Amino acid sequence: MRIVITGGAGFLGSRLVRKLLERNALTDATGRLREITAITLLDVAPARLPDDPRVSALAGDLGDRALLERAITRDTDSVFHLAAVVSGQAEAEFDTGMRVNLDGTRAVLERCRALAAPPKLVFTSSLAVFGGPLPDPVPDAAPLNPQASYGVQKAIGEYLVYDMTRKGYLDGRSLRLPTVTVRPGKPNQAASSFASGIVREPLAGIATTCPVAPTTRMWVQSPRAVIDNLIVGHEAPASAFTHTRSINVPGITVSVGDMVAALRAVAGDEVAERVTWRLDPAVDRIVSTWPARFEAQLGSTLGMRADRDFAAIVRAYIADDMPRA
Repeated sequence: MRIVITGGAGFLGSRLVRKLLERNALTDATGRLREITAITLLDVAPARLPDDPRVSALAGDLGDRALLERAITRDTDSVFHLAAVVSGQAEAEFDTGMRVNLDGTRAVLERCRALAAPPKLVFTSSLAVFGGPLPDPVPDAAPLNPQASYGVQKAIGEYLVYDMTRKGYLDGRSLRLPTVTVRPGKPNQAASSFASGIVREPLAGIATTCPVAPTTRMWVQSPRAVIDNLIVGHEAPASAFTHTRSINVPGITVSVGDMVAALRAVAGDEVAERVTWRLDPAVDRIVSTWPARFEAQLGSTLGMRADRDFAAIVRAYIADDMPRA
């Protein structure tokens, strides 16, 4: 079985490839369980490869048709489309967001359409496809009404995935991920970046500023759970879906103040006191449009899971990703 991961050099992509290698098998679009024989990681930057001969990497832009044809070969069985410009950058750099998040997604889907047999495709969407007045909690079938460019681009991607699935060009499923925290490394341009920074930086002995109010509530999930849920979404049979291929991935609702309280409970007062509060209107404007509670009925039925609580997410980061002295 041949698999392609776009965004394969990134935080989630690098975790996903390791998990796939551990599993050693996935089901293809016909429902047959097959051994994984090759995984190609495609990203704008070269990926660090695990020590496994089945894995290769290509670096370049999704808009490069020749590169896509080299990465997504005609015998590709599955594509995990993770590559994207994050929310804050998509809002600040409109053309960049449209080129990567919309045009890039369309290019990946068109390449899948040209394959010898329809592949499975997992598209990482976002809760940012929702906005405005909404039920609480937000069901899978709530109308899409994004309030920022990133959400618009992801919503269009969902529609394309569904329509190409309906036409039989591919077997797609769009997973609306919660905010993923705690991400290791440096802050990025995502509006939600602070949700990792208020844990990661204090644990590293670094003071950090939270740009939203402590009462701000978010729908979140750990990297461990996200990777597990990406695979559950891939393995779900086509028969599990009816009128949609879009799934609200389970998460937990937690206020930013409670995130810091969980950090305090796990790591102590000295660590938690490294967080200070200073409102950033640009970040707050984006984050405030995101609903904070979702009804993940379809995802739960498929076997997706949420974390137990935010303290468990903090402990998972310490165990999996926190740099050791």
